[in-house]
Amino acid sequence: MVPDIGRGSRTHGLLVYLYGPGRREEHTDAHLVGSWDGFAPDPGRDTSPDPDPKATLARLTAALDLRVKQAGDRAPAKHVWHCSVRTAPGDRRLSDEEWNAVAQRIVHATGIAPDGDPDGCRWIAVRHAEDHIHIVATLVRGDLRNPRLNYDFNKAQATCRRIEKEMGLRRLNAGDGTAAKNPTSAEKFKAERTGRPETSRETLREAVRQALAGADDEKEFFTRLHEAGLRVNMRHAPSGDALGYNVALPGDRNRHGEPVWYPGSKLAPDLSLPKIRLRLADGTAERTTPSTADGRPAWSPPARERRHATGIAERAAVLLDSDDDEAAAQLVGVGELLDAVAQTSPAATHAELGAAAKVFERATRSHVRAERADSRALRTAARGIIQAGSALGRGEDGGTTAMLLSTLVLIALAAAHWHSARGHAQQAHASRQAAEHLRAAYHQAAAAPIRALRDQGRALPEAERRTYEATIRAALPNEERRATSSSTKTDALAATLAQAEQAGHDPKALLQQAIDMRELDTAENTNDVLVWRLRRLAHLPAHPGEATRRPQASTSRPKTAANHTINRTAPTAASRPAASDPRNRPPRR
Repeated sequence: MVPDIGRGSRTHGLLVYLYGPGRREEHTDAHLVGSWDGFAPDPGRDTSPDPDPKATLARLTAALDLRVKQAGDRAPAKHVWHCSVRTAPGDRRLSDEEWNAVAQRIVHATGIAPDGDPDGCRWIAVRHAEDHIHIVATLVRGDLRNPRLNYDFNKAQATCRRIEKEMGLRRLNAGDGTAAKNPTSAEKFKAERTGRPETSRETLREAVRQALAGADDEKEFFTRLHEAGLRVNMRHAPSGDALGYNVALPGDRNRHGEPVWYPGSKLAPDLSLPKIRLRLADGTAERTTPSTADGRPAWSPPARERRHATGIAERAAVLLDSDDDEAAAQLVGVGELLDAVAQTSPAATHAELGAAAKVFERATRSHVRAERADSRALRTAARGIIQAGSALGRGEDGGTTAMLLSTLVLIALAAAHWHSARGHAQQAHASRQAAEHLRAAYHQAAAAPIRALRDQGRALPEAERRTYEATIRAALPNEERRATSSSTKTDALAATLAQAEQAGHDPKALLQQAIDMRELDTAENTNDVLVWRLRRLAHLPAHPGEATRRPQASTSRPKTAANHTINRTAPTAASRPAASDPRNRPPRR
């Protein structure tokens, strides 16, 4: 059950809408299910001998506004309190009597009309659909004072959670006040009218978040906003210091032809200028040299940066596993890393990664504050990915994308566990949703390299393959051993061990190191996780097609690894994202 609260100044206008046909003829059988005294005139169920709905609507408006007129200048400018309450899809149909009980409990909990208070505000509850009602109240009490409505939304939410339990409805996750503000009904209708898939508020929130990903300082952040095509308006103090900022979409104007501005704080709690400054204050970690240590010089910058980011992400996962409050800062860094990967992802994985970054944004905010944690490494990894540019969906670019996504899936699951342990239901749910999107993107990115590795594993001489299979069975715990009991499941892992041994590594020791890095319980496919850990640790190509030959049986170990092909990174015209949407602009390099 979802409440949505707003304020207005036109009682009659709101009632005309509620009793009217709706914007798409969706309103049917509009009628009252409850009121402050149970005797309010009902334009939808007028039983008088000569009913006149317009006259009845006027009488209802006058009755609701009576105390507002009596209060005169003491009445608030926005004296109309409007709360829609909607059941979840799949819930049973509530009767009018049940909706009346819901409305009475909400006006009591929020302070509109407390039980037993004869001076409570006047209110009505209108029903014009099966799944929701609208509660309308005027904010002047019988003693002509204004009601105290502190935290009315939080109180309505808490009441709805109790009603769900008592009425056997679908129980939604409780919030903690850190969620981004939902779009208003007017914003949703405007998006539908203009043919946009989402509201301006949602588009701007995502665009601002992407501009912040890996930004080194405030100047770079605002430069990215301008480059994304957003209108930016700074708010300054008399001293000239910047106090805040507003953003607007090009072409998004109100009825007066003026741009529709949104302050950063109204997009999300952590996108206000003071919060952004706190995040940017630590800067990014110094990178003394390009990340050639994370890959071979022949590999493209996107491939090297993704390989480097995988190592950073693995360390962040370990911190999340520690169940320490300091991990809260890691979640913010992971959110930036996801935004960076989504912006530069190949076309095949772009939609799933964009969805993962969008839902994980909810998991980055809670009331837990990390006092000593350092997220500079993650922010640096995000910055490196942005600066390296868009990755191709093939070759080493595609392989390292799969390598990084394999780790990000486990991080999202670790974040879900971390939030669940603290009772953060919405954040835990968002983390699990992100993990599902990341898994889908991983399967797309990993299909070609894993298939090639399996072919290479099957091509190994029988005796050599059995030796590697024995090494795998001996190293894995019982649970993972049962999951990999079929030799076909270990082909890619066997091929990776063979290539690591050719590169000069001890396969048994290297495999144990990969297993000990962190838990494998949450892995959907233990073999795939170990393949990517081994290939990163041994500096093997993420895409086996990059090697010049397959592993062969030999009596001596070569001193150098196989040569690698150069993977060019210039994006083709077809791979560049469209520039019409600020979130789809090519990332700044």
